[in-house]
Amino acid sequence: MNENLTPIACQQVLQQDASVFSIQWLDLPPELAERQPPQRLLASYLVHIRRFTCGLVRPVRTDAEVEFRLWRTPWSLLRFSLGPVESAQQPGEQLSLRICGGLLVQARSCNRGELVFSRRPQGEKTRIALLLADYCPLLLGGPEPSLLRKWLYRFTQAAIHKIVTVRFLRRVYRELAGAGACCRVVKVQVRCGEEI
Repeated sequence: MNENLTPIACQQVLQQDASVFSIQWLDLPPELAERQPPQRLLASYLVHIRRFTCGLVRPVRTDAEVEFRLWRTPWSLLRFSLGPVESAQQPGEQLSLRICGGLLVQARSCNRGELVFSRRPQGEKTRIALLLADYCPLLLGGPEPSLLRKWLYRFTQAAIHKIVTVRFLRRVYRELAGAGACCRVVKVQVRCGEEI
């Protein structure tokens, strides 16, 4: 493994309450990261989702919400309420999108979970991160998912989310550092849980 490649850190776990925690981040020189505030990360991510899925998932953004709609239908796969850019608990800034509905969310958990885009100092570098926390996927069915449901989620939605997010961070890095810039994925442990 080439240690000179810039690492993209990644963790996806199923927590004890059967909610999903997923985080991916990239540590950049501050002069590169300053060009990627959370609002710009979100806008780039929405374009990336449309491109990556060849239009099958169509992000729609208003002042108050972001929806991931299925192709040209009005069906919302995921719906988020859009919050303001805030200063994080640590130095830096973040933009939180609260999950508020969609076909891929358990009906009892529509108002739980969030997708967060953040940028904050990390030693001599600046970390840009995407965090999905407390998400309750419909595929898991409830607070005690069967092994079959876990495997189904792991090899479909969880795998797609990881690939989309890692490729997004790789694309952001190449846009900032040049087309020849390369990355590698490394596993990290931020929270405890069952790896997915």
